[in-house]
Amino acid sequence: MQSIRVAAVSMNSELGKPPQVLCAIAGWCARAKAEGAELVLFPELVVPGHCTPNTWEIAEAIPEGQSVQTLVSLARQHGLILSAGLAEKERDIVYNTQVLVGPQGYLGKQRKIHLSRDEVLHYKGGKELPVFDLGKCRVGIVICYDNMFPELARILALRGADILLMPHAARLKMWDDTAESEAAARRYSFEFLKGYALRARENACFGVLADQAGRAGYVDQYPRIHPNQPHHAGGVLFFGPDGEVIAHAQTERIRDEMVVATLDAAALAHERSQPNYPLRTRRPELFGELTRDQVSA
Repeated sequence: MQSIRVAAVSMNSELGKPPQVLCAIAGWCARAKAEGAELVLFPELVVPGHCTPNTWEIAEAIPEGQSVQTLVSLARQHGLILSAGLAEKERDIVYNTQVLVGPQGYLGKQRKIHLSRDEVLHYKGGKELPVFDLGKCRVGIVICYDNMFPELARILALRGADILLMPHAARLKMWDDTAESEAAARRYSFEFLKGYALRARENACFGVLADQAGRAGYVDQYPRIHPNQPHHAGGVLFFGPDGEVIAHAQTERIRDEMVVATLDAAALAHERSQPNYPLRTRRPELFGELTRDQVSA
């Protein structure tokens, strides 16, 4: 790995409005470039909105769809590598997918493996865990709820990932219109998401997390105060390969924001040179139980 400057954007994504969201993404790309970023992470399902009721209708082919082509144009214009969440349609099946694009075009995708709550009503889970060589570093993508399963990050690390990208559309705590309630939801989100530092520490990888931020709208099938409403308290967190938080967004307001940090290759080399580097000392011959189904009919 070589040191790389990374931006992570926490932003709202109104349901079913890809053109408006892509316009906002264009603005963030310009700001990220101005701050020296080389790689920019946007949240899970940021382009179509999280579990928008018309997901099937607006889902797009990857990489042929208009949204990916727009992202490629932005990457080329600003000389950036971008990762953003889309609803992908293939043979009329929809996936919760995070894409990677760069100045030279489409680089690849990660489909969310484990679907949470109402996501099962819209998406099918993926089956692959690719690692992408970006030149300066290799990245793997772990989407939101997938971070609850440590096996995924471990596999990506074993396949060579230096950085784990963690795009989120996490619905962790509702809030009302008071400043106190907003701050409580934001702090709760920060503390919860900070727990994913373990994925970085367990594998001596960097971690970069970006959550959607704000009320994306209301879904009629749920009460307005139901926790399945697409309301996200937001946040950005950068984890070092030792699991320490090296940068994060503010913890009082729910708003669109960007954090930029340099991921130092020397820090990665230091952690992986330790005698107790987990990938060196683990005992995979004892882990067969993990591959057996423990749920009986």
